[in-house]
Amino acid sequence: MQLIKNTTDMKILLLGGGGREHTFAWKMTQSPHCEELFIAPGNAGTAQFGKNVAISPNDFESVAKLVKEEGIKMLVVGPEEPLVRGIYDFFKADDELKNVRIIGPSQKGAQLEGSKAFAKQFMEERDIPTAAYGEFTTDTLEEGLEYIANQEPPIVLKADGLAAGKGVVILDSVEEAQKELRAMLDGKFGEASNKVVVEEFLTGIEFSVFVITDGKSYKLLPIAKDYKRIGEGDTGLNTGGMGAISPVPFVDEKLLSKVENWIVSPTLTGLREIDAPYTGFIFFGLINVDGNPYVIEYNCRMGDPETEVVFPRLENDLVELMASLDDQKLNEVEIKMKEESAAAVILVSGGYPGSYEKGKTITGLENVEDSLILHAGTKMEEEELQTNGGRVIALTSFGVNFKEAVAKSLKSAEQVHFEGKYFRKDIGFDL
Repeated sequence: MQLIKNTTDMKILLLGGGGREHTFAWKMTQSPHCEELFIAPGNAGTAQFGKNVAISPNDFESVAKLVKEEGIKMLVVGPEEPLVRGIYDFFKADDELKNVRIIGPSQKGAQLEGSKAFAKQFMEERDIPTAAYGEFTTDTLEEGLEYIANQEPPIVLKADGLAAGKGVVILDSVEEAQKELRAMLDGKFGEASNKVVVEEFLTGIEFSVFVITDGKSYKLLPIAKDYKRIGEGDTGLNTGGMGAISPVPFVDEKLLSKVENWIVSPTLTGLREIDAPYTGFIFFGLINVDGNPYVIEYNCRMGDPETEVVFPRLENDLVELMASLDDQKLNEVEIKMKEESAAAVILVSGGYPGSYEKGKTITGLENVEDSLILHAGTKMEEEELQTNGGRVIALTSFGVNFKEAVAKSLKSAEQVHFEGKYFRKDIGFDL
């Protein structure tokens, strides 16, 4: 089936520089449709698959200049911030750029992630199952304190805007939650917490559902589950993600049917109702409560580290799949995925998610045999591979089940060395 019109190959620009983007680069360059790949800014791993360019994903003018100079035909937006800031709309408003295929939603569509209050109201209006909530600003602080006083701990507080993954706090007492509400509204997370959402705490087990959509049709990608806490047994501070597995044993056809009918379909219908163009990926952060799915959060892009297990299991040509969005041919696509399980274990810098040092020498990658090595926070410094972030490397492995896949990744983790290296040894412990 020929899904791509007018061209058999194209130059592509990928924005971002983490493990998600290395996985995108690895997957896209397997396609015969990828003529040349540029990554802005990329990392030491993405440089194996294309040309890293020292441009910030949020510098729209420089991104546009590169697209025009290089004749780039597809822009793939990895992280959320450029989408929430409106890079889609920026391109569509420029006559020279409006025909570039953009993998990512409009600024209005990206509000699903950009504003927790917007997302909660969006779900409430469409009866999409989610936790009960209230939203508060400095003008309604007293109402917020009273609202919290009537909640049963633990109590969830979320900064409304983007807060680099740190804007969600779970407190075990009313007093702590009230104190935290004051701190957040007082600028703890900058402008992101000018408004705060207070949610009931849902008890259950979380999982991640990803769809690719052209705004009308959608296709489900492999289901995943990630592990956010720094400590084993899901203890300690939240991180960007310490590991992931796919598929998820407890997500059966019955639960998945509820996800599609109660959550995915109403979300896409709602986006059309509010006239929010959406061509790209939607991440549904869900929790299984007694067999019923509830939405914890939306992301307007692929998740990280889930991408590191989702794309390795995806057998489709990713470039062809993404090109089908503009061509309105997604409904003709059949998603194919490996039967094997995939597991990713993340190696992080000592001290992460708090303060940590960069520039530590990385060795031993040549000894990894059974895992895909996906760079997150890495850089080359005078031909030496060094750490350049909190999450440094993802090691993804396959197995007949997730336990076998995790065991392979853990074996690989022992082969890689850098000062302060830490990783969780219990990914999948709760399944």
